[in-house]
Amino acid sequence: MQSHWKIFMVVPLFFLPLLQSSASPPYEDQSRLSHSNGHTCVEKLFLKTTCYLIIDKFGSDIIKLLSADMNADVVCHTLEFCKQNIGQPLCHLYPLPKEAWEFTLGKARQIVKTSPILKYSRSGSDICSLPFLAKVCQKIKLAIEQSVPFKDVDSDKYSIFPTLRGYHWRGRDCNDSDESVYPGRRPDSWDVHQDSNCNGIWGVDPKDGVPYEKKFCEGSQPRGIILLGDSAGAHFHISPEWITASQMSLNSFISLPTALTDELDWPQLSGATGFLASTAGIKEKSIYLRLWKRNHCNHRDYQNISRNGASSRNLKTFIESLSRNKMLDHPAIVIYAMIGNDVCNGKRDTVPAMTTPEKFYSNVMQTLKYLNSHLPNGSHVIFYGLPDGTFLWDNLHDRYHPLGQLNKDVTYAQLYSFLNCLQVSPCHGWMSSNKTLRTLTSERAEQLSNTLKKIAAKEKFTNFNLFYMEFAFHEIIQEWQKRGGQPWQLIEPVDGFHPNEVALLMLADRLWEKVQLQWPQVLGKENPFNPQIKEVFGDQGGH
Repeated sequence: MQSHWKIFMVVPLFFLPLLQSSASPPYEDQSRLSHSNGHTCVEKLFLKTTCYLIIDKFGSDIIKLLSADMNADVVCHTLEFCKQNIGQPLCHLYPLPKEAWEFTLGKARQIVKTSPILKYSRSGSDICSLPFLAKVCQKIKLAIEQSVPFKDVDSDKYSIFPTLRGYHWRGRDCNDSDESVYPGRRPDSWDVHQDSNCNGIWGVDPKDGVPYEKKFCEGSQPRGIILLGDSAGAHFHISPEWITASQMSLNSFISLPTALTDELDWPQLSGATGFLASTAGIKEKSIYLRLWKRNHCNHRDYQNISRNGASSRNLKTFIESLSRNKMLDHPAIVIYAMIGNDVCNGKRDTVPAMTTPEKFYSNVMQTLKYLNSHLPNGSHVIFYGLPDGTFLWDNLHDRYHPLGQLNKDVTYAQLYSFLNCLQVSPCHGWMSSNKTLRTLTSERAEQLSNTLKKIAAKEKFTNFNLFYMEFAFHEIIQEWQKRGGQPWQLIEPVDGFHPNEVALLMLADRLWEKVQLQWPQVLGKENPFNPQIKEVFGDQGGH
């Protein structure tokens, strides 16, 4: 049993490189299973194949090394998942072996010298090299790169499948064989014969012959919510159960296929576009759910155009995945929330790699011009400022990371140092023991926030109004403390970087309250016919 326990201690190291691409407890999507059997098959095939591949290629050597009392760092370097380039310091997460490092590493290499594993790891082979998966891999890669659904028969950018950029990310299509039918469009002939905008409201009231869409939605100012964001907006999350031996059970990995096919993001539970009830047990709702509650005609009109690693610099590479027709669709509320990656990177010399205020201005203006050419008149754009990320180190550095909770041997300070050494940190500037560097990063973030503030105050566009809102995480912390919580409980425990589900929903609540108080026109009217819509159409087809 001891060797099996050690295996669980080394496997988490293989998750660490995922942090570079950067999101609530595990969730298994059960909605509309009748539409997703084929998609679930793809998920299971990839997970099962990957599992067999890992065990076949790596399992025996991992067991040999752990049985010889090699720790996770030695295993990682021996199998070349972790590498030390010439002239670079040794990167390790756990305490170094008592014997000299080179001597220990030499012993470990002798143990696996006859193994085919090193040849495999150097070859660059992966699951997608398998012939029967190559074509599927290419389609998945294209969908992720372009941020559009993997399965979209009519190419309207909406899908009947949940993951791989499907309806977890944007409203579920209600007719995937007709490109003129999709969430967010103005109704076609008041939807007398079909539900052209997928809000579940269509047909004619037999009592008076008036179309339900006209009766319940005309003049109610329907609108959708669109997020242009990064991994925080997509709700990047790695479950602690996946990497913590003491928490693992038979059910720990039930949600893993869903997570992997959503890029380790959970947009269905995010603060902006989440449509599922919170798994965190708090009262706050997503912006989309509050828009729907305000006006049921907004049903399914959400788009989460976020990507892990997104910034003002690379938004142009996937903004075309946004679906809005200025002539045919309802107006939209667009939240621009590139809150980290313009100042965050994994480079050792991190400051020169940050976006300058001048370049940031240029990038943002380019985005706004694109939006002005695609958004229907009457839309609104809200800038979210960048946070002061010094709260990460201040609240986490001396706490034990999930990897170190069992033996009390890995703190967040050690994790940050390890990731920075490997140059895979999601944010070297803030996830650093160097106080000067943390301060410089926050100063640059403030400069970029001020740039957004100036743009919102001075620039005018024909199809939308501009607003600016501070990312006041300190206010969220204060509110959480009033409820008896601690600041560290608002941060993702595995990556020690992203706001977690509770934080995202509290931030969404704060944004809603400020908009409702200062710019109520952004939200549209409260629909007095909501009770009648529920009476006639129930859950409006669900999500």
